[in-house]
Amino acid sequence: MIFLDAAATTPVRRAVIEAMFPFLTNQFGNPSSHHELGEAAANALAAARDQAADVLGCHPEELVFTSGGTEADNLALKGIALARRATDPRRSRLVISAIEHPAVADSADYLHRVHGFTVEVVPVGPDGMVDPAKFSRVLAGAAGADVAVASVMYANNEVGTVQDVAALAAIARERGVPFHTDAVQAAGWLPLDVRALGVDALSISGHKLGAPKGVGLLYVRGGVGFEPLIHGGGQERGSRSGTENVAFAVALATALRLSEADRAAGVEHAIRLRDAFIDQVLARVPSARLTGHRTSRLPSVASFCFPGTSGESVLLELERQSIICSSGSACAAGSDEPSAVLTAMGIEREVAQTALRFSFGSDVTGDQLDAAADELVLAVERVGRLGRG
Repeated sequence: MIFLDAAATTPVRRAVIEAMFPFLTNQFGNPSSHHELGEAAANALAAARDQAADVLGCHPEELVFTSGGTEADNLALKGIALARRATDPRRSRLVISAIEHPAVADSADYLHRVHGFTVEVVPVGPDGMVDPAKFSRVLAGAAGADVAVASVMYANNEVGTVQDVAALAAIARERGVPFHTDAVQAAGWLPLDVRALGVDALSISGHKLGAPKGVGLLYVRGGVGFEPLIHGGGQERGSRSGTENVAFAVALATALRLSEADRAAGVEHAIRLRDAFIDQVLARVPSARLTGHRTSRLPSVASFCFPGTSGESVLLELERQSIICSSGSACAAGSDEPSAVLTAMGIEREVAQTALRFSFGSDVTGDQLDAAADELVLAVERVGRLGRG
C-alpha cells in the first residue's frame, strides 16, 4: 500500500506511544488529586505544556489542551467573539476567509444564528490566496472597532495553499482585532512561532503530527480574553473544564517536538518529491488541473481536478491498485456537494467534483510517487473511457 492521505491522518509515532504509555498504565493519576499519583500526573502535564510552548515560542499558560483541532477552532472563534462583545457590544462582526475549515466556518455560522453576529467572508483568488488588501478592506468598517475576531487558516486542508499569515495578522493588529489561524495542516511543515507569525490564537491537532486522534492544542495570547465553552471543575486554568487527558497531552507535546526537530530536512525532501509528482501528472494527464497555489503550498500536498472524469471513480480505481488518496477533505467524506473550497476559488461545480488530493508524510519515497503517478494516468484513462462510453 502507498498511503497518500496524510492530510487526513497520520500513524502514531512509536516514540509518542512510548512517551504516553506510562500515563495509560501505572502512572494513571488524576492531575487534580493531591497525592503522589496525582502530583506525578500534574507534573507530566506541566512538562508537556512547557514542551509545546517551547515549539510555539509562547508562555506555557497561553496554551489550552483540547480534544482536537475542531474543538480548538470552536474555542478560539466562539470564546474570543463572545468575550469581546461582552466588553463592547459594538464588536458584533466576524471576519473569515472563504476557504476555512468547517470547524471555523460553522462556528461563525453558529455565532450568527444564535448570537446575532454578522459574518463577513473574505474572497480568495483562483489559487486560494487571500489578498491582504481585500482583507484590510473587509476589516475597515468602523476602523475595525466592530470586529470581534478575524480568522484565516495558515494552510488549506484541501488544496494546500499557504497564506501569508504574518502579513494578515499585522493588518488585524493595526486595527486592534484579534487574529486566529487554523494551523492544523501547517503543523509539522511550517514554522509555528506565534510571536514571529504575530497571531493572537492558533489551533493544532495531534493526529496530523503522529499523535493519537482526540487531542489538540489552542494557543491564545495573554491578554486576549475568551469565554470557556465547557464548564465544570475549572481545569486548564478555567479555560476548559474536565479532567485533563495527561497521556494524550504528553503524546501531542512529544509529537510536536519531534516534528519540529525533523521539519527542515523533511520539508526539503517533500518539496522536491511534490514538485516532481505535480510535473509528472500535468505532463502525462492532459486534462489535469492543479488546484491551489503552485509554489505557496504545503510541501506535502498535490491536488488536482480531472475534468471529464468522476473523482470518486478515479479514487476507487487507485485504491484497487493500493494507492490511498482522497477526493477532498476527510471532514466532508460522504457529501455529494462539490467542495466549498474549490467553488470559492472559482472552479465550476462539475469540475470541483473531479478533485483528488495526494498528501504524504516525510517517509514517502520518489519510487512510491512515481508508481502513484503511473497508476493515476491509467485510472484517469479508464474512467474517462467509461464516461465516454
